[in-house]
This record gives sequence, structure tokens and C-alpha cells, in this order.
Amino acid sequence: MDKFFLTVSQFTDLSADSKQELSSCLEELTLPKGHILVKQDAVCNFLYFIDRGLTRTYYLKDGKDVTDWISDENSFACSIISFITRKPDRRIIELLEPSVLFSVHYNDLESLCSKHHDIENFFRNLVSFGLVQLQQKFDDLHFASALQRYQTLMTTHPTFIQRVPLGMIASYLGITQETLSRIRSQI
Repeated sequence: MDKFFLTVSQFTDLSADSKQELSSCLEELTLPKGHILVKQDAVCNFLYFIDRGLTRTYYLKDGKDVTDWISDENSFACSIISFITRKPDRRIIELLEPSVLFSVHYNDLESLCSKHHDIENFFRNLVSFGLVQLQQKFDDLHFASALQRYQTLMTTHPTFIQRVPLGMIASYLGITQETLSRIRSQI
């Protein structure tokens, strides 16, 4: 739980009271590789913090799965659109490795946000951070070359190449596996 609060402190400082109440709402989960955290067309009820492990968010399109996002240690995973709107989403979140996670239920987080301004500030900053990341990914897909996208991934998440199957990395980068293989052979 220490890594959780260290990560939270990057978004805002929490009071001792807020930390204690948030701690009481966190559930530690130890789950196997392949476990599905969020099923397709379900409402995402939990915000997950990845203490150890790796998640992939993807959706199915024309019979193929498209990797939307990959989250590793000290980051969060959830279907943010479903979590906020309380509506089902097409995205699936699965574990790519055996993982240790901390989860907080939507209702608990809402209650804590109503009671503690610093927790509300944390969640607002987390959502803002996620929006910036999504916009950057959108911009990269539209304005950066496949090589530039791969280089950015290797700079920001160098372990992904050993931990994530190449087909999923290619999908995440918006390229074919053949293009990814060509890029890797050139570097």
C-alpha cells in the first residue's frame, strides 16, 4: 500500500485522516495472468492501482482485438468512460501477468470525494492526467511516424518489449506486426 500512497502523492497531498479512510476502502487483490478485471459491455465499478503486474485494455473490432492501453506498476487501470458515466463499455481489461492490485469501488470513492476535498482533488488530478495521456496518444497516432511511436514507447516503457506480446504492442502503436518487426530490425 506504500507504493499506492507514494503514487497518489504525485497528484496531491492527502491528510492523515484521508489516507486512513481511503486505506479502509482499498481491497488488495492477488490475481493470475489472464484474469479479466472488466468484462466487455459491463460497467467498470472499480479503479485499480497496479502494485505489481501489467494490464491491457482492449476492445474487439471486426473479429480482432485492438489494444487501447497498457498499464504497469505504479499506475492505474479502469475503463474511465464507464467508471465516470456508470454505463457499460466495450473495453475489456485483462491481466498480462500475475498481479497484485489495490481496488477502490466507485461508490466508496464518490463518498470519500464528498467528504474529503484532498481525495476529490486527487481524483480530479488523476482524471486530468489520464485525459492528457489519451490526447498525447491520439496526437501520436495522427502526427508521429510508426518509428517515432515505437521510440516513444521504448523511452517511456522500456520493459514492455519483454513483457507484452509483440502483436499487442503493434496494436497499441496502431501498426501491423510486420511494420513493428521491420522497425525493430532497423534499430
